[in-house]
Amino acid sequence: MEARRSRTRRVQRSDRTREEQFRAFVLGSRGTLLRTATLLASGDGHKAEDLVQTVLLRMYVSWPRIRSETRLAYARRMLVNALVDERRRPSARHERNQADVPEVALDPAPPSDLEAAVYRALAELPPRMRAAVVLRHIHDASVAETAEALGCSEGTVKSQTARGLAHLRTALAEPSREPTDDNNERSRR
Repeated sequence: MEARRSRTRRVQRSDRTREEQFRAFVLGSRGTLLRTATLLASGDGHKAEDLVQTVLLRMYVSWPRIRSETRLAYARRMLVNALVDERRRPSARHERNQADVPEVALDPAPPSDLEAAVYRALAELPPRMRAAVVLRHIHDASVAETAEALGCSEGTVKSQTARGLAHLRTALAEPSREPTDDNNERSRR
């Protein structure tokens, strides 16, 4: 009977330690994860929240197996995987869930024109290319770290990042000025 009580106390103590570690991780990194998820979800805050909650739930279940020094990198990789998994679901391609309109608007402040343009440009990128750009240029991850997070070669990271940046430059470039009538008349002379 005494051995059983001792084992129960150890389990309770380890569960408390696990929960304290997980809570500290969530409090310290949730903001970073949410910003990353928002960029990965092209500015869709609701989808970003869902991605972060999915990742945190999966991490809680796997917590004892995750090394403490790689937890944030592990979470970023899980965000990318969760995004790709979400895109693969048939319901993601055919349905758009809409919540009932609340009586009082609770929307946060709308993004600035530049933010909205960046989110639109990011939305045009395929999910893995978007993830490569976000990890490399928002999180300053190295090519090797990004390759590990995406589960691909370093060459793939480099090409995906270069193509993604080229697309973003094109999408975000200021529209060229249309020639004015004065310029047209001068060119005719």
